Amino acid sequence: MSDALTNRETQLGPILLNGWEMVEGRDAIHKVYTFRNFIEAFGFMTKAALWAEKWDHHPEWFNVYKTVEVTLTSHDVNGLSIRDVKLASKMDKLAGE
Repeated sequence: MSDALTNRETQLGPILLNGWEMVEGRDAIHKVYTFRNFIEAFGFMTKAALWAEKWDHHPEWFNVYKTVEVTLTSHDVNGLSIRDVKLASKMDKLAGE
């Protein structure tokens, strides 16, 4: 499959049902994760960072205490790609969702 996101509804459907939302004004997806404490939030970010680096895809994210906000988009294709869906699914698994 190419890097471009084809069959958008089919590929985005499962992650949108799992709490990801489209970002208004951008071809991107966003989700807020809430953990029990800072250590769990930071642990999640560390694990997600390893997968992101392995897949050469890097999230836009923000962390305060037990909350991690994530936005995914692929700058090289100017919008969503299959890499975003793949990383979103992996993040959900890492967060235990």
